Amino acid sequence: MELPTTDVDLEPKKIEPEKNEGPLFHCDFCDTEVVHKLAQMFLPGLACACVDNTTGGPFKTPGSVAVDLRKEMIEFVTQKSESFVAESVILEGGPDGGALEHPFDIICYFVDEFVSSKRNLLSQVSGWLLSDKREDKIDDFVQEMEMNGFWPLDRRETLAKTLIKNVDVKSSFHCSMSFKSARDLANHADDGCNFRPVICRNEGCDARFSAGHLKEHDSACDFKIVPCEQKCTDSILRREMDRHCITVCPMKLVNCPFYAVGCRSAIAQSMIRKHCSDDIESHLLLMLKGIHQEASGEDLKRRVEQILQASSRSKLAEARDVRSYKNIVKDLEVKLGPLEVIAKEKTSAETVAENEDSEDNRTKTKDKEQHTQTLNSLDKAEVSAILEKTCAGNAVNKVDSEHKENGKQG
Repeated sequence: MELPTTDVDLEPKKIEPEKNEGPLFHCDFCDTEVVHKLAQMFLPGLACACVDNTTGGPFKTPGSVAVDLRKEMIEFVTQKSESFVAESVILEGGPDGGALEHPFDIICYFVDEFVSSKRNLLSQVSGWLLSDKREDKIDDFVQEMEMNGFWPLDRRETLAKTLIKNVDVKSSFHCSMSFKSARDLANHADDGCNFRPVICRNEGCDARFSAGHLKEHDSACDFKIVPCEQKCTDSILRREMDRHCITVCPMKLVNCPFYAVGCRSAIAQSMIRKHCSDDIESHLLLMLKGIHQEASGEDLKRRVEQILQASSRSKLAEARDVRSYKNIVKDLEVKLGPLEVIAKEKTSAETVAENEDSEDNRTKTKDKEQHTQTLNSLDKAEVSAILEKTCAGNAVNKVDSEHKENGKQG
């Protein structure tokens, strides 16, 4: 693949003669990220046009039409960009009325229009446009052009700058300032232009962007060294912050070592020793609750005081888990002997409540006895009625049988 002998001249003119004020020097800077993004988009766009234009052709290949289509593409998008503002005013009633506002979206639309206009009859079949084979051919041709140095990046960036200036009506993505002397322009370009290209100052980051985006990039750069988010004394790369915070950070919040026996405190890793030392009494109380489940709170508190008197706080604070703590406590309890459980004295309120319960129970018992007696009396009356009825029935049957016998004898 050979480069064309002539290229469209897209170099911006920095000096323009003025009738009254003399020549003006124009700043040539544009948004670096948008320029680079557009330059990267031009090559796949050209590859699409070349592949779709030669699909099914026995004598043409994408490489054979690349030079001509590149020239046509540059002319097409340049003309569209030059007439974009006028067409927007006519169609929408003003330059702010268009649906597309970002230069990248606008220029992508121009490239898509050009690609569509170069499709031959076979490539217009919907099945071909959606096929994986087409995508593979486009990717392969893009790699081939990059390897052969076809349409270098700097030329594509020059084209991108020209197009941005044509469609960026509000000057949001390019500098529109002009100066009367080259020195003023140089001073502006060195220090004053928000669109001058700069490189990230953080070691390891090679990002390029406009000076106006420096703070925005710096606030998100993965290679910037920043203080720990959890307020420890370390400073680390932003890209390694998450791993630091969940692994080695001394301020990482963890559960208390005695979580299993009921301590629900969340503490920093570096504060575990202090927490265990300060909360010995509460940890002892939780441990004893599991060992002496029948004991009252007062009995357990008294046992805690006995254990603290029999052992030093430092020895108990050395325990770093439930098992070692429980072993120390059991050894101390063997020395102290069995836990004495003192019967709890009833308060006046508890006594009154107990008496009320007893009175209620007596009332319920009395009612139950009366109910039983009533049932018994009802049962006796029913039995007497049944006996009387039975006796009367037997007497009737006896009279009937006597009448029958007398009748037989007569």
